[in-house]
Amino acid sequence: MSNSKILFLLTGSIACYKACQILSRVVQAGHEVQVVASPAALQFVGNATFEGLTGKSVISDLYAPGNVMEHIHLMRWADLIVVAPATANYINKIARGVGDDLLTTLFLAHDFKKPFLVAPAMNSSMLEHPITQESLQKLKDIGISVLDSASGILACGEVGAGKLLDPDSIFTQIQKSLPFTEERSPKSSPAPQKIADGFLVLITAGGTVEPIDDVRTLTNTSLGTTGIKLAEFLTDFGANVHLLRAASTPSADARIKQSTFSTFESLQSSVRDLIRVHKFDLIIHAAAVSDFSVESIEINGKKYSPSTVAKIESSDKLAIYFKNNPKIVDEIKELSANKNAKLIAFKLTSNATPDERDAAVQKLLSHSHADYIVHNDKTDIDKIKQIHRFTLYGKNQKTPLDNIESLASKIAQIYLKESL
Repeated sequence: MSNSKILFLLTGSIACYKACQILSRVVQAGHEVQVVASPAALQFVGNATFEGLTGKSVISDLYAPGNVMEHIHLMRWADLIVVAPATANYINKIARGVGDDLLTTLFLAHDFKKPFLVAPAMNSSMLEHPITQESLQKLKDIGISVLDSASGILACGEVGAGKLLDPDSIFTQIQKSLPFTEERSPKSSPAPQKIADGFLVLITAGGTVEPIDDVRTLTNTSLGTTGIKLAEFLTDFGANVHLLRAASTPSADARIKQSTFSTFESLQSSVRDLIRVHKFDLIIHAAAVSDFSVESIEINGKKYSPSTVAKIESSDKLAIYFKNNPKIVDEIKELSANKNAKLIAFKLTSNATPDERDAAVQKLLSHSHADYIVHNDKTDIDKIKQIHRFTLYGKNQKTPLDNIESLASKIAQIYLKESL
């Protein structure tokens, strides 16, 4: 008995990272997948990621040696074709019969007896453009299944329609569209196989809070978003992830084992307990840890412990005395039950020069003995426009990354035993 053969096409959109979740689900359902990605798509997610998920090399160049007839062979091979994400450029091209690269030429070779799904992803203005709307309608008229786009915050920071449909919804549509036969039935799929079964990952995320009185705290602006996305991305790859997140950080995917911390002391205690008991293969310390805790509070000339102070009145004369917290990251490798665990630490600077950034990273590398450092500066982050850039340091390399998804893809290469 055989399983369905799915041809998965990706065009150049930031939503390519979501395709990884879809591919993971499809492969684990027992189907054979061949990824065809445009050169632009590979700028967002790399070859190693797709090859790791599917077990097949990515095809991208129509004129690569041995690929000249692939647009014919692949369309004959596939039982189902999926384009996710599909950009406005791709949609408008295929609706007008343009075949100037591998992905558009594949469409021209399409056998209309087979299902062909298109999942749009673009800015609202591009989606609502009359030319794009005309193209989408034309594709529907000739029998192409055009999936709805979702609404929400777009990559540009605007709110509206045009987001790639949720990966779970696309997976459901794929399952519904598969042309099952007696030889290829849903029951014939083998048990899901994970790429790295048993690979253990610990990720810390979010910011600590240090009590001042029983209603006020000292904290930072970390939302834990990076840690959550890394946890979900690596889970899609089959890793067994434990997410240790701040109590104020939203929950991640229900598939992920999670526990919470609040103060520096509770984070330190939780990290120690986890790494001493579990042999994590990869530890990603992304939590924003307070460098200071409140040692004592002076109210109207009298000192108190912060844990004993009720709400301080606005008329009180207040002084707060801080103590320095030790570096949790510095003891991770020493205390870890797995002495071969890889450690990825994070470093944030504020309006630092390039030399100052490098110096801060090298200092952290020196005292933490981390294998890799993920650095960003406050100037790399714009939460309103959803811009979040990173630089990954390691093995004498410095790799700039444009977004959290690119960072997750690059880190996943450690998990796939690929070189950073």
